[in-house]
Amino acid sequence: MAGSKCTRLSGALVQQLLDTVDSILFDCDGVIWRGDQAIPGAPEVISLLKKHGKKVFFVTNNSTKTRKMYADKMARMGFGVTEHEVFGTAYCSAMYLKTVCKLEGKVYLVGSNALKQELEAVGIQQTGVGPDPISGVQVDWANVPLDPEVKAVVVGFDEHFTYMKLNRAMQYLTDPACLFVGTNTDTRLPLEEGKAVPGTGCLLRAVETAAQRQAQTVGKPNHFMFDCVASQFSLDRSRCLMVGDRLDTDIMLGSNCGLKTLLTLTGVSTVAEAEANQNSGCAERQCMVPDYYVESIADLLPALQG
Repeated sequence: MAGSKCTRLSGALVQQLLDTVDSILFDCDGVIWRGDQAIPGAPEVISLLKKHGKKVFFVTNNSTKTRKMYADKMARMGFGVTEHEVFGTAYCSAMYLKTVCKLEGKVYLVGSNALKQELEAVGIQQTGVGPDPISGVQVDWANVPLDPEVKAVVVGFDEHFTYMKLNRAMQYLTDPACLFVGTNTDTRLPLEEGKAVPGTGCLLRAVETAAQRQAQTVGKPNHFMFDCVASQFSLDRSRCLMVGDRLDTDIMLGSNCGLKTLLTLTGVSTVAEAEANQNSGCAERQCMVPDYYVESIADLLPALQG
């Protein structure tokens, strides 16, 4: 399998690659679906990989759904998936606080109800979910009541993000002992027809700027996302393949963890961007060069059906 990186995966090379891996980790949006539509051929690819004895997992930076919500969405699209195969940043952030930080106390949560549910599922209580309307004047904001049991601030995607939430997070974080965790740094959420909306990274950057502190991020490309899967399923990283559509999250995660990497062109990043990284001479950008690329994961079908 030796050779130059950023190689088009086709023909006999597909089977050669599949023979070297036992476990395949897929990003979701832009890889197996777009919005609420499955990528054509994707359900068949997942089904056949499992039939061929491969372990299949799904790792997403989206923090707005629980594992069960993701599994239910995938079932509606025709994917045969269990919630234990899904690792989103809501679940992984909860596991990070529980197992790595060993948090004892509450979380001030800038995030979704799904993130709240995943925290509570591991025994972590939160405050902050939902609207937080502004009232009073600046001196009131600087002296906003704080819950003394809060020992961490967690920032995920929050459609109710406001100045008051930003302020409240900042006030908690003035205590240097207060942990500061972000689900992910994705700045934009791509939608159908080339449209996009601001992502969690925009909210996290605002809190970091106000607090004058940098968050520990859990999502891709941080290795914790892979560690979370690997520890539960005893994965051998030398026989794992990471499949994604973003060079700066999916492919970099694979590089950071020593996994084989495959870029699919049904989402955000392009081959031209990958080749520019490859030719940049910059070590960090070299981590954003995939081993292989395909137009779509449906390109794996001929080898799996043969």
